[in-house]
Amino acid sequence: MTELQPLLDDLRAEGDDLDALVADLPDERWTTSTPAEGWTIAHQVGHLLWTDRAALTAVEDPEAFVAGLGEITDPDRFVDDGAREQARRPPAELLADWRAARRALADALAAVPTGTKIVWYGPPMSAASMATARLMETWAHGSDVADALGVTRTPTHRLRHIAHLGVRTRDFAFTVHGRTPPAGSFHVRLTAPDGQEWTWGPEGATQTVTGSALDFCRLVTQRVHRADTDLVATGPDADAWLDLAQAFAGPPGAGRTPDGANA
Repeated sequence: MTELQPLLDDLRAEGDDLDALVADLPDERWTTSTPAEGWTIAHQVGHLLWTDRAALTAVEDPEAFVAGLGEITDPDRFVDDGAREQARRPPAELLADWRAARRALADALAAVPTGTKIVWYGPPMSAASMATARLMETWAHGSDVADALGVTRTPTHRLRHIAHLGVRTRDFAFTVHGRTPPAGSFHVRLTAPDGQEWTWGPEGATQTVTGSALDFCRLVTQRVHRADTDLVATGPDADAWLDLAQAFAGPPGAGRTPDGANA
């Protein structure tokens, strides 16, 4: 079982890293386009603020969260609509509110009793699972902001959380594409930023995925096209997975074309 406090420390650190990228940006730079089609830097931060607020409501007032689900009129657009609404705000206000929301969420998750499941747009999840999902999204949207600014970020051990989520969502990735998940286990072996190996699944599995943890995390968050990674799949099921992988909830993402733009 994942220890919650170290995970929350990593969630806070991931938010702080992105914060450092945008803290001193002049207002006009917030309208810089990112690799996500139609999204500026303000949209990326606005989306994180919107989702952190939703998660905070789910933790602190689950009845209000559930009531809000009934108000969703367009399930395919409400998340994007939230990002657009936030992106219209003055950057200083947007940044201040995101700082407050993400810190409040981390504190609220720390207080969730062991064994409690948090309501969400998909299946209910534990505090650790919620923290992992928020870390994954913060890292992924932070990657888009870094790319927009021409900044190369140094990968950290925090990628392990995202890689773990990517492995655990294998069956979901097949299901959301209308395909039956493979019956057998896969062996996933990734090279961590410090050169260590992170592994999942039995070593004797015939279906395998190997490569760098960074590229795997970029792929499962759909921040890169498979052709632009060093990932190698052995076996037809593993090969198919790398074409479908997504660690985030919701419908299949558009993905990226080999040049890094949205498909």
